[in-house]
Amino acid sequence: CLDNVRKIVTRASEIRNFIRIDMEDSGTTDDTIRVYREVRKSYPNVGIVLQAYLHRTENDAIALMRDGLGHFRLCKGIYIEPPGIAWKGKEEINANFLRVLKTMFSRKAYVGIATHDTALVEGALRLIREMNLRRDEYEFQMLLGVRPELRRRILADGHRLRVYVPFGKHWYQYSIRRFKENPQVAGHVLRALFSGNSGH
Repeated sequence: CLDNVRKIVTRASEIRNFIRIDMEDSGTTDDTIRVYREVRKSYPNVGIVLQAYLHRTENDAIALMRDGLGHFRLCKGIYIEPPGIAWKGKEEINANFLRVLKTMFSRKAYVGIATHDTALVEGALRLIREMNLRRDEYEFQMLLGVRPELRRRILADGHRLRVYVPFGKHWYQYSIRRFKENPQVAGHVLRALFSGNSGH
């Protein structure tokens, strides 16, 4: 895995591109962080995803930032995890998301705020105002076809926003897997498609 990631990141560096290492279920968290740490020794053009529903996430973020590795995508997390290691309720997850986001911002990490949740977007905007952040210190991130009206609002207010698009040979299988893991996102996509409001 490490050899393959090095090849990808090397090629991305050659064409001045950036790679974000995604995060899967909790059984892979330590290994994923280990790969990220190793690759970042040679390549600055790589970041990592952290999941707000895991109890460990704030400590992981602090440890990475302490070593100068603070380039994150922060998302809620979608895998089914035991209550001993993950918050289960929406309010708990949202509260930890904003707590971790504040910790990241306070230590000057660059953060991709990955959410389609209006409450989290509004909470992030409050933190951005309170901490007087520049527009190049963060970005919002959303999936194509999900909450296009919220996407337009974020952009209209002058914030950076990255739209994620599944791409490649296995884009369909990837999308179906994601929708199965998070049916709420699938619902947003279908509503947008049938309303003609997908934001393409």
